[in-house]
Amino acid sequence: MNKTMKLLWSARILKETKGQDLIEYALMAGFVAVAAGAIMPGVANSIGTIFSKISNMMSIAASQSAS
Repeated sequence: MNKTMKLLWSARILKETKGQDLIEYALMAGFVAVAAGAIMPGVANSIGTIFSKISNMMSIAASQSAS
């Protein structure tokens, strides 16, 4: 019985697509930012600063949710 429940839960997780759209939009925004940085070198520093801030905020949020 326990194996059956695990199999059902794993099937539900594989079918879950609620966060897929958000990830796709984030990937597209990242691609546009990288392309803009490659085309306009003056913008590259600003893009790097933005990504650094996002990375810092995400690491802070991850450390708060872990504790």
